[in-house]
Amino acid sequence: MDALPHLRLPRPRRHPPAVRSLSADRPAGVRRGEAVGLRWKDVDLAAGTAGVHWQITQLGWEPVQGRPKTEASDRTIALDEGTVTALRAHRKRQGAERLAAGEAWTDSGFVFTDEIGRPLHPQQVSDQFYLLAFQVGLPPVRLHDLRHGAASLMLAAGVDLKVVQETLGHVSSTFTRDTYTSVYPQVARAAAESTAALVNTAAGGARAARLITLPPQIGDVTT
Repeated sequence: MDALPHLRLPRPRRHPPAVRSLSADRPAGVRRGEAVGLRWKDVDLAAGTAGVHWQITQLGWEPVQGRPKTEASDRTIALDEGTVTALRAHRKRQGAERLAAGEAWTDSGFVFTDEIGRPLHPQQVSDQFYLLAFQVGLPPVRLHDLRHGAASLMLAAGVDLKVVQETLGHVSSTFTRDTYTSVYPQVARAAAESTAALVNTAAGGARAARLITLPPQIGDVTT
């Protein structure tokens, strides 16, 4: 998984934005069903946010639509500039497909659709990812592993545990910490060192300021 963040996958023939939204170099950490269930009405490209308020999962082979599985999963996530740019371009392509489809177009309102506007089947996204992974010679890796990769990257980058928890839609920060135990101790140590360095710097500065501004006390001998 360490190679994934810097990997630029070749453009697939269909549905590249759906796969891109799940990729580790766009660390939103969304689940597959959440990405497939993303609706334009929940996306604010000007503000750089996306509301994860709907999902499309699978029951056997049958796609099932509904709200996220927990209250914590129903959330709003921040989008980086690259993802916003990709979504703007995708919306233009989708508009062109809508014109080409004419009356056959289904106005589903979903961000990721097929050529006539229907929402994607979750397995379509997985199949596309596996094809891309095979084309670039990656070892077997699950699409869901990209979510774990995004979480690990956020923690390694020093993102606050609470922010990571809310971004991923976990029920608690304890669950997030326990899930990524291999990464969190390193982050905790780095945070402790940074905090100690900050305190030491501040304390040193305060002592210097005190030496400069300390007024003479009664009885002090001045020279």
